[in-house]
Amino acid sequence: MLRIQEIKLPLDHAEPALREAILKRLSISDQALTAFTIFKRAYDARKRSAIQLIYIVDCEVKDEAAVLKRLAKDPHVVPTPDLAYTPPTRATGGQMRPVVVGMGPCGLFAGLILAEMGFNPIILERGKIVRERTVDTFRFWRKAELNSESNAQFGEGGAGTFSDGKLYSQVRDPRHLGRKVLTEFVEAGAPEEILFVSKPHIGTFRLVSMIEHMRAKIETLGGEIRFQQHVTDILLHEHRGEKHIAGVVLATGGTIETDRVVMALGHSARDTVTMLHQRGVFLEPKPFSIGVRIEHPQSIIDCARFGEKNAGHPILGAADYKLAHHASNGRSVYSFCMCPGGTVVAAASEQGRLVTNGMSQYSRKERNANAGIVVGVTPEDFPGDSANDPLAGMAFQQHWEEKAFVAGGSNWSAPVQLVGDFLKDQPCTKLGAVTPSYKPGVTPTDLKLCLPEYVTTAMREALQTFGRQIQGFSMDDAVMTGVETRTSSPTRMTRGDDFQSLNVKGLYPAGEGAGYAGGILSAAIDGIKVAEAVALACVARAAA
Repeated sequence: MLRIQEIKLPLDHAEPALREAILKRLSISDQALTAFTIFKRAYDARKRSAIQLIYIVDCEVKDEAAVLKRLAKDPHVVPTPDLAYTPPTRATGGQMRPVVVGMGPCGLFAGLILAEMGFNPIILERGKIVRERTVDTFRFWRKAELNSESNAQFGEGGAGTFSDGKLYSQVRDPRHLGRKVLTEFVEAGAPEEILFVSKPHIGTFRLVSMIEHMRAKIETLGGEIRFQQHVTDILLHEHRGEKHIAGVVLATGGTIETDRVVMALGHSARDTVTMLHQRGVFLEPKPFSIGVRIEHPQSIIDCARFGEKNAGHPILGAADYKLAHHASNGRSVYSFCMCPGGTVVAAASEQGRLVTNGMSQYSRKERNANAGIVVGVTPEDFPGDSANDPLAGMAFQQHWEEKAFVAGGSNWSAPVQLVGDFLKDQPCTKLGAVTPSYKPGVTPTDLKLCLPEYVTTAMREALQTFGRQIQGFSMDDAVMTGVETRTSSPTRMTRGDDFQSLNVKGLYPAGEGAGYAGGILSAAIDGIKVAEAVALACVARAAA
């Protein structure tokens, strides 16, 4: 097959126009084009009055070699690469079963790949199966009753289950492992369009059934998944002066012996990270960001991005945005995890500590758009001796989450402030035209009660800049909901080129909680890479 890149057509082009463009680009007759499929479709909305669709297509043509030779100097016409995933090895027998801790996107794909290679992994998830977890999460949102082991952070599917379900990433992916992730999702019930749209997403409700299908596949392949199995310790032994993993200890008191453990924790398993630090596993503090969720009417964002004529177009869908500003106090401010047509959700996992996130359904039909507006923080901002305390960033998060809980009324209501009041540096006393979507409820207040001064100063400057970039962004009645603290892990579990912990052999830190991913797709890709490393190490050891 041939791949053609950079085919540009008007937003409302007629259906035959794409085929005609292919024929023109290749300079072939209609009879010579036997078939084509869309590999990728994006849009260019820089000119709102003339939005274009940009296609990458794969074509079957007669006498392909001749066409390639004739167009050898055209960099946009190339042979279609083979993107099929091939596991690097298979189990040879005699290996101990590897254990995967956590069943978010990283653990899910680590377990799947290990199962496909015949290693019969055991996957341990501290939370519940996804449907039971959904019941617990919605109870928290409706009744302010938090289950600390079953919520928006913990449970089958991980934190990505209650999000926009974004499936794109800026991670370099030369092996096209992201294609493997998307293909598995489609097989599990995701819409096929995620294979070709430029910014694919799924939404929470579809993710629930997909995760169930993937669980069944892992079990069919020989994997075993155990829920409500909280890992509270690791077993270690020394060999030739090196620490080696020997197993894991569960909250139930039971142990599982193994020589390979994938730690795919997610960014909120603070107790497990603390345990690993106490056991001497190398960790280091890392930068992350904190801030708020901001909400506008989705219609304002649609008109600002696409123009009134194209707002609501079915191909374009609900508009998103990506904003950044370098503030005069040296802080970087940027939009994070933008959720078109979505809601701000309660994402707490610890009693007395309030944190928000954003979520959308597949339809993205809710009234408001929301996004994190967050400010970068570094280990120098953390309390105590952050250079020698890799858990200092975690304590920093907890401090501001506790402040937010109190500012909201100590009843799981979230503190909110209108943009107009925030820019005037005055407390908010009542809401305006934008209705906050956060449940269980909100409390108008002053967000400087639950954010560092340098964060609010940088955000105040950035909002005025963003208002010049997107008309209506700094509108007085836009709602800011605090706090957003878990943009990424505050610690990194340092690992080597072989993906193992630098000082514990057989321990494989993975995904977002280990500091190596951010979002569903990058976490899943890291899970695949780590699973491959585990498999190759197991086979090599058996051969030795």
